[in-house]
Amino acid sequence: MRIIRFVSGDQPAYGLVEHETVYRLEGSPFASFARGAPIGVLETVELLAPCQPTKIVAIGRNYAEHAREHQAEVPAEPLIFLKPPSALLAHRQSILLPPQSNKVEHEAELAVVVGQRARNVSEADAWIYVLGVTCANDVTARDLQRSDGQWSRAKGFDTFCPLGPWIETGLAPEQIGSLGVACRVNGQARQSGNTRDMVFDISRLIAHISAAMTLEPGDVILTGTPAGVGPLVAGDTVEVEIESIGALRNSVQKPGFF
Repeated sequence: MRIIRFVSGDQPAYGLVEHETVYRLEGSPFASFARGAPIGVLETVELLAPCQPTKIVAIGRNYAEHAREHQAEVPAEPLIFLKPPSALLAHRQSILLPPQSNKVEHEAELAVVVGQRARNVSEADAWIYVLGVTCANDVTARDLQRSDGQWSRAKGFDTFCPLGPWIETGLAPEQIGSLGVACRVNGQARQSGNTRDMVFDISRLIAHISAAMTLEPGDVILTGTPAGVGPLVAGDTVEVEIESIGALRNSVQKPGFF
């Protein structure tokens, strides 16, 4: 099942996508819901980021090859950082390059959407708390990440967390543990990896994070990026595609660039 958020009139609403048709979701995706009336064809609907997290918890260096490409060690336990909800961006919207940075890069990632409140969750029970998965781009101002000595500003600019197009709820844990992750810029391949190459799997991440902070329904976990990260410049189109989920596409602009 594919769950979206979209603009309905001047209000956000949740919907279900079936065979390219959008239906209104009656109820809440985090509780009981049913398929409502048809809205229209997916391509004609204005999409929003597919959930409204209280926090976006991201994991650094969770693919060994990505750590090596930055001459960094693989951490002994999951390396947590946060992106603000204000960084969220929907499918087909534009990443804005901040004037403070001269080196903005893409990072294709599998994102996990939390389905119910989770605190001190065991690895064995972790999947109970997952609503589904989606595509994410952990956009990063690489020069600021290095100069600041911490990652909040470099990872936290507005538009630096494209997410979507939808939440895929129909995949089993073993499927999610072996999905291809790719990134293309202007149609050219940049990243190609697989979720089976994560240093810490999703169950471990949920247990580790929930031991430190309560995860709320709609919160998002970014699970790390494979090797091949690279620059984005104004005029680019960047796509993150994850096997069995779909493709997240965003243009790249400078403010005022047309």
